[in-house]
Amino acid sequence: MEDRRNLIMAVLLTGLILLGWPYISNYFFPAPPPAKTATVEAGAANGVAPTVAVDRVAKSVPLNTALAGTARVLVETPKLKGSINLEGARIDDLLLTTHREALPKNSPAIRLFSPSGTAKSHFVRFGWTGTGATLPTDKTVWTPSAAKLTPETPVTLSWANPEGQKFEIILSIDTNYLITAEQRFSNIAAGTAAQIAPFGVISRKGVSPDPDSWNIHVGPMGVFDNKIVNVNYDEVAEAPKGELSYTSTGGWLGETEKYWLSALIPDQKVKVNADFKTEDGYNWTRMANAKLTEVAPGTTFAQTSRLFAGAKEVEVLQNYTKKQGIPYLDYSIDWGWFWFIAIPFFWILHWLFGIFGNFGVAIIGLTIIVRLFMFPVAQKQFASMASMRAVQPKMQKLQEKYKDDKPRLQQEMMTLYKEEKVNPLAGCLPILLQIPIFFALYKILMLSIEMRHQPFALWLKDLSAPDPLTPVNLFGLIPFDPPTFLAIGVLPILLGVTMWLMQRLNPAPMDEVQKQVFAIMPWFLMFIMAPFAAGLQLYWVVSNVISIAQQKWLYSKHPALKQQAEKAKA
Repeated sequence: MEDRRNLIMAVLLTGLILLGWPYISNYFFPAPPPAKTATVEAGAANGVAPTVAVDRVAKSVPLNTALAGTARVLVETPKLKGSINLEGARIDDLLLTTHREALPKNSPAIRLFSPSGTAKSHFVRFGWTGTGATLPTDKTVWTPSAAKLTPETPVTLSWANPEGQKFEIILSIDTNYLITAEQRFSNIAAGTAAQIAPFGVISRKGVSPDPDSWNIHVGPMGVFDNKIVNVNYDEVAEAPKGELSYTSTGGWLGETEKYWLSALIPDQKVKVNADFKTEDGYNWTRMANAKLTEVAPGTTFAQTSRLFAGAKEVEVLQNYTKKQGIPYLDYSIDWGWFWFIAIPFFWILHWLFGIFGNFGVAIIGLTIIVRLFMFPVAQKQFASMASMRAVQPKMQKLQEKYKDDKPRLQQEMMTLYKEEKVNPLAGCLPILLQIPIFFALYKILMLSIEMRHQPFALWLKDLSAPDPLTPVNLFGLIPFDPPTFLAIGVLPILLGVTMWLMQRLNPAPMDEVQKQVFAIMPWFLMFIMAPFAAGLQLYWVVSNVISIAQQKWLYSKHPALKQQAEKAKA
């Protein structure tokens, strides 16, 4: 009886780990708080803090009004379209032209940046802080060298202060999502030295959209001194002055969403102060040189930083990490605890997609590969099941004989296992191995933008979304969207049915409580899996079908075990 209780507990704990591991890990093994460094006021000898005008507007301005109200430089690349506001040199109008808001082909492109004053204000500004010079502000109107920024045509924004000192922002852009900003200060004022430092800031009204998942990080994120730091908005708000500060040489910082990222990337050889700040419903991501640079009369100081603004496409991010030397930019994708499984599996899935041209078929191919990998383990599980069934009569006799002496019963059972060369835990090995595999696949299928809006067949038009076809509304015939807990699609139903069929092929548990637990497990998981991505549901259904075929084949090799299973069900 004790072994059966342990088995039931193992099943329940497996489900708990599978569905709630991030909560468990954060509770028992909380991440250490990020190291903080005091932010020093502008002009101090050992540091600077970027001075950023607080973006507060009493009444929201319509997007079209905001875009038409200022002079602009157009932005146009194969993946981006928008404009740069010449007032404040704000990069505040960017559309991701290769990604749509919704599934229909006429759906608008994803808008990443919006101008100040709009309902979803989100923009980037480059500027200077320091002393000894009249500095440009967020109200400064810049003069462009060209009307459009493209990968072939850089644009220089220039402005001269009343003293004749000249500021320039030389912008260039690649064919993906990386904007390079060279900030140049020419001190041509006679006899006056200036101490300055360039800065960059991401300003956002509100927070990054919730991805509707309990274990995907969105919000402030950075790499400081080669360490990845994920921060929640609440942590920033609860910090002193609503600010978390860091000092780092190299790295980057920004705001990550489920599929999108905006990140400031300083010169990788320059020490910078960086911070996340929140106040009155606005959030800022800021960086500036940790020391002011003295610029003598007649000399020029220039420094280059970069901005990533776009989709978290794995191949693009990895190229920036490896070829541009931006550390861990590819880890802006929250691969999770089992990244070492998730990343190779992603590339296998990506390779299969390149062969078949259909992500659903690619998922089926990946499932077959995983099952082939697990086949030796499944054979051992089956052999263990056969051994356990063979010693079951002897175990029952021991339980009857020592029912009032639990310690002696455990001792005798261990002796029996040793004599019969049976390992009672061998059958748990496939479950333990499948937990990281399943969780890694969950991360891939939930976070991979490459699968976003990808169809499979028939009604499955988007494998990154839940199965939309549910019998609750007669498969769409009734114009009614059922609540999430009732929206059980065809794939979750198939998942429950295939799990039930798998159980029918296994020897039935002898304990009544155990029977009840196993009887409800398929239908319980059917409800649990209904809100998950259809791609993940497809993987599990195909895996179950392969398991059923595998069990039938193994039964053909072990007819005695099949007879025992049928006898147990009789």
